[in-house]
Amino acid sequence: MPALSLHKPATYQDLFGLPPNLVGEIVRGILHTHPRPAPKHARSSSALGGKLHPSFDDNSSGPGGWWILDEPELHLDNDILVPNLAGWRREQMPRLPEAAWFELAPDWVCAVLSPGTMRFDRIEKMPIYAASGVKHIWLIDPELRILEAFANHDSRWTLIATHADQEQIRVPPFAAVAIDLGGLWA
Repeated sequence: MPALSLHKPATYQDLFGLPPNLVGEIVRGILHTHPRPAPKHARSSSALGGKLHPSFDDNSSGPGGWWILDEPELHLDNDILVPNLAGWRREQMPRLPEAAWFELAPDWVCAVLSPGTMRFDRIEKMPIYAASGVKHIWLIDPELRILEAFANHDSRWTLIATHADQEQIRVPPFAAVAIDLGGLWA
């Protein structure tokens, strides 16, 4: 006889009851919460977005062709995820949606790791991103001052680069422009 679940799966409505200092995500029907990013964490995310935006989003100093967004709400099948940064090639998504969320998986996501979210980002969210068709994921650890870049091959992540400290890097999908990692660390 199948086991009966005593818990109802979390719904989108459950996210609206959260206090403003928490980020909520729904993975496999379970509501997960974590505090808003700490300053060092937020600095790394903001700095990376600031480095990518001129060259890739607004096309003022690079190849353009992307939407780069902070903390977009992604509805990927039944899961609701909020990466620190995400990017869509404009050829994939010519216009931003009218809704407050995105149903089209991004081409790239970036998770800025913290001790409280590192395991969840790696174990729970990375497989969902891979299965949803995200092509690239970067993991940034501001404490260790490391950036890991992965590419999706057949719904499995392959590590393609690891960089640290003050390196100048060129990493897919943004290899067209060098990025100075030193500016990411507070």
